[in-house]
Amino acid sequence: MTALIELKDITKTFLTEEIETRALNSINITINKGEYLSLSGQSGCGKSTLLSLLGLLDSPTSGSYLINNVDVSSLSRDQRAKIRSEQIGFVFQSFNLISDLTIFENVMLPLTYQSGFSKKEIAEKVHDVLAKVEMSHRKDHFPSQLSGGQQQRVAVARALVNDPAIILADEPTGNLDSKNAQAVLALFDKLHQDGATICMVTHDPISAKRASRCLEMFDGRLIADNLNTPSHQKLASSVAAIELVAS
Repeated sequence: MTALIELKDITKTFLTEEIETRALNSINITINKGEYLSLSGQSGCGKSTLLSLLGLLDSPTSGSYLINNVDVSSLSRDQRAKIRSEQIGFVFQSFNLISDLTIFENVMLPLTYQSGFSKKEIAEKVHDVLAKVEMSHRKDHFPSQLSGGQQQRVAVARALVNDPAIILADEPTGNLDSKNAQAVLALFDKLHQDGATICMVTHDPISAKRASRCLEMFDGRLIADNLNTPSHQKLASSVAAIELVAS
């Protein structure tokens, strides 16, 4: 397998009121192209900090971070922003759609930060990703006119529109009911089958088991890194379906 991301001895500390808190402690992870990872652990264990570092929203205190063999640990803010806009797609728990923009305009937004696309190319890209998440028929609607599950599908489309190297999802089903949560997870399953690289933070062990690889954190350390077999993933999907019917 080809390495997409390599984290080597990553440490992150925060200083507040002269008290030093170590949020991440000697994290070493290699994420290969096409992998679907889940990242879990109790509240405050460091998983959100790790996701911020992966998304180039923050920098490590020490250690190195390579994406596509480029060490981004010491790049300038502008250089990091360029890599982030071109190679990373984000899906947030709260959707983060802009209320006064249409669905089409929301999905188009990441492309406005990149040069070299004609209006026709942008329109084609937006139509393609909306079709992939089955939301083409809502392109002229506004976020307030959609259900939570539909809004999250649009958020996934926005994450896909710039053909990112990796999708980072932070509790993507946290604000959804069980039916819509399973629909979004099924969408992630399909994206993974089509070759997408995904890293998803989740507190739900059943959702975590749907990934091909499960990482678990505790007190800023990586304490487990387990591969899931297809049978385990199928079982997780079946359990989720049973729970959905029961509810």
